Amino acid sequence: MTDPVLLDLQGLRVSFDGHEVVHGIDLQIRSGERLALVGESGSGKSVTALAILRLLESAALSGRVLWQGQNLLGQSEREMRRIRGDEIAMIFQEPMTALNPLMTVGQQIAEVLQLKKGLTATQAQGKSVALLADTGIDDAPRRAQAYPHQLSGGQRQRAMVAMALACEPKLLLADEPTTALDASLRLQMLQLLLDLQKRTGMAVLLITHDLALVRHFADRVAVMEHGHLVEQGERAEIFARPQHPYTQGLLDSRPSRDNLVPRPQTPSAPVLEAVQLRVTYPMAMAGFKGWFKKNHFVALNSADFSVKAGTTLGVMGESGSGKTSLAQAVLGLIAAQGKLTFAVQGGRSWQGSPAKDMALRRQVQVVFQDPFGSLSPRQTVGDTVSEGLRLHHPGLAAAQIQDRVLQTLAEVGLRQQDFPDLLSRYPHAFSGGQRQRIALARALIVEPALLVLDEPTSALDVTVQKQILSLLQDLQKNRQMAYLLITHDVDVMRAMAHDVLVLKSGQVLESGPAEQVLVQPQHPYTQSLLQAFAA
Repeated sequence: MTDPVLLDLQGLRVSFDGHEVVHGIDLQIRSGERLALVGESGSGKSVTALAILRLLESAALSGRVLWQGQNLLGQSEREMRRIRGDEIAMIFQEPMTALNPLMTVGQQIAEVLQLKKGLTATQAQGKSVALLADTGIDDAPRRAQAYPHQLSGGQRQRAMVAMALACEPKLLLADEPTTALDASLRLQMLQLLLDLQKRTGMAVLLITHDLALVRHFADRVAVMEHGHLVEQGERAEIFARPQHPYTQGLLDSRPSRDNLVPRPQTPSAPVLEAVQLRVTYPMAMAGFKGWFKKNHFVALNSADFSVKAGTTLGVMGESGSGKTSLAQAVLGLIAAQGKLTFAVQGGRSWQGSPAKDMALRRQVQVVFQDPFGSLSPRQTVGDTVSEGLRLHHPGLAAAQIQDRVLQTLAEVGLRQQDFPDLLSRYPHAFSGGQRQRIALARALIVEPALLVLDEPTSALDVTVQKQILSLLQDLQKNRQMAYLLITHDVDVMRAMAHDVLVLKSGQVLESGPAEQVLVQPQHPYTQSLLQAFAA
């Protein structure tokens, strides 16, 4: 017998100030079903989910949103407040911004239970701990007393799941619930949602651009492009025989190794060489002893590695493995013990002085994970890209600087003829992929020898990821730059890395050529990581 239809979208349209962004979509979700809504940023996925719960205050909604036969667009706000949480719950993409920083996670879950279920404070507190335990959080009573900033990304996302499931909803809207998590945590979160869905029998609408998640989670798939629902069907059918060109393009956007820069034929001296690199952080000791003595947390312990010109060293590991500490040490942003040498002017190390490190700072540049957060919203593109050039080459004339800026922007695919006011625009006027190209141009304009790439594509859609990776490969081929690539995406690692370093709890567990580490890993941890990435 076919399960009854829980949610039925009939000709749903969403407009902002007369501009329509969702164009009359029809979509059904049945009881107990797992439906994935996929598409790139701006396709209308999240807007559709928010429209279901009428959380778009400035939007004009039309069509019908039938919830168990009742049109939600015609319900009073009081009735909608009852439905939100009680019958339809939502997990938002970034738990750090969705959770209240002034309340413990236990208080936030308890608040839902008190308002929605009428529990007493004591009952709600006990239930909150039980819900956190159900989501797999270790030491749930202690974690319930923690504030969001005191939890890891995976723990915060589990707290969001616990809050969403507090009232046992019939439908869960999960908006990119794993984007901010590393590979092993993504796998855990996916399994958690599967287990909870099977146990409770709720339906799940998963909003994502991660096709690996869709492949392992969804019963059915619906594909959105520019506010239009272009294709929907059974998961196996969509992945095996996609009909729409847009769906075919999404499925064909896996990072490719075809353009990987070959290793230099003649051995060269390392651009960067680290011997017994160690990073520690001071940590207060509990009790009376802490008044007189400080303990230390070892974030990176005795790491040996090198990066040669024209090659990429990929660093992989879970959150807390030491990847970020390694990158910060290489960039001279934190103090480190051991030997860290750059092949600049006979071999240099960080001195901890801006004046003494100026020459080395030009040779070592970085591209961050979030292109929007790493660009100043108050600086134009021209000012942003030229800043390093003005600092390191103060003798250049304004006309020379502008020529170099336009040349570098063109090299990363942003040509002035395509953007007539390119240099006077601000970051918010560009897409995510275009902003990452601007961040690349800012780093490249000073002609560095080493580029540190900190998750350079994780914030981008799959099609844009492929474009940026292809651009990075071309730049490495043309400039013979060395890359230190930090990523939790094994497809990116396979596409970019010549050598791989595997970290866990600050220790190097395995290292070697990419074709060896990624194809025939020797350490059980590396094997488990690759299995998690593949999921």
